[in-house]
Amino acid sequence: MTGAGRFHSFVILAAMRTGSNLLEESLNAIPGLCCHGEAFNPRFVGGPRKSAVLGVTLEQRERDPGQMLDRIVAAEGLNGFRYFPDHDPRIFERVMRDPRCAKIVLTRNPLESYVSLKIARQTGQWKLGRARDRKSGRVSFDAAEFDGYLEDLQGFQLSVLRLLQTTGQTAYYLDYDDVRRAEVLGGLAIWLGVSDAGVKPSTRLVKQNPGDLADLVSNPEEMEAALARVDHFNLSRTPNLEPRRGPGVPGFVAARRAPVLFMPVRGGPTDRVTRWLDALGGGVEGGFTQKTLRDWMRARPGHRGFTVLSHPVVRAHRVFEDFMANAAAAEFRDYLKRAHGLDLPRPDSAGRIAVDVRRDAFLGFLAFLRASLNGQASIRPDPAWASQSALVAGFTQFAPPDLIAREETLADTLAQLVGALGLAMPDLAPDAPQTALAEIYDEEVEKAARAAYPRDYLVFGFGRWGDQAA
Repeated sequence: MTGAGRFHSFVILAAMRTGSNLLEESLNAIPGLCCHGEAFNPRFVGGPRKSAVLGVTLEQRERDPGQMLDRIVAAEGLNGFRYFPDHDPRIFERVMRDPRCAKIVLTRNPLESYVSLKIARQTGQWKLGRARDRKSGRVSFDAAEFDGYLEDLQGFQLSVLRLLQTTGQTAYYLDYDDVRRAEVLGGLAIWLGVSDAGVKPSTRLVKQNPGDLADLVSNPEEMEAALARVDHFNLSRTPNLEPRRGPGVPGFVAARRAPVLFMPVRGGPTDRVTRWLDALGGGVEGGFTQKTLRDWMRARPGHRGFTVLSHPVVRAHRVFEDFMANAAAAEFRDYLKRAHGLDLPRPDSAGRIAVDVRRDAFLGFLAFLRASLNGQASIRPDPAWASQSALVAGFTQFAPPDLIAREETLADTLAQLVGALGLAMPDLAPDAPQTALAEIYDEEVEKAARAAYPRDYLVFGFGRWGDQAA
């Protein structure tokens, strides 16, 4: 069939816990169709227990993702894969702009998928073949977490929509409930150019979390109150990609009784500034949506927003140390080792890591950051290491900061800010000395940081770390 029909491949554009496993199982039961799972998941190829898809391993795909696409197109029959928002961004535009790649858009009520995702992470059960094997779970609804989840999902869906519109294509749209309807699957088969005879939903998987959402969370009243704040008609409509990013409003922190708003840059001195803001404003509040933050602003005319920049070397090293010390980052460590040959060292029995070992690892980490920000890695740039210029530009999509402070002169800058508002300056905790960075810093480290963050150096005028111009 390859090359003979309207389509030479297909992609299921979805997200976790939307019914994509069941859709794949059902499609694979149709003669002439074959779905190869999450072929471009940064952590594996196809599925967690697979080592290759159509002969292409994770390492080979990491070097050349186009090779995997070519194999899928050339395979016998009509072949495809599932693509989620956090999958390899390098192939997204190529797939979306190819009219011979059929687009199947699968969606689900985002609240349902969010709760289902939290339960799966809690129980470790991602698929269910028999109802009697079900692992029940009850999770806590986190309003700020859900807002961030919704913002990311909206950004991905908008990217899909815009590329379909600007390339004159259409997609086959499915909802979570449609995946269990034989007549809808039959229509999909016809649209893909294969026979709909005998098409029916797979019976190998059953729904994992039946029942009402209120029964699946431990704080249903809090969930209802948080959902009432969501402005359904004015959600962020910006893709969460480097260099353009969303505003990140759920991460903003405001003084409770002072007109001051902190817009943190991930990887910066967030805890230190938040403690200062708490002392200034008699407490802090966060977890905003765009609607609730506008309410905060309207109630405080004359408010001031600020953010804090760090030298790229300091910020990258701070993120590097966080990953080194974070036991929960095992999956990310494994990705760096398998895909980039970077084995982050672990402390010895005395809790130490040799200076030369730390320096080599940090240089390797900076090389990974450069690859990630240049679109040369399958994992999407995280806000923790995204360029500061991209993050600040993202803020402006909601509201530009009135003040961009520098970490090395932070006390003086904040004193000017509160002085202009007629407020007393609280004590700002001293910054922790950068002893660990000083031990490994040299011109090679500076050069690697500049290569990873050239725009930050240019736009914000950073010089060599430690120089007066920095």
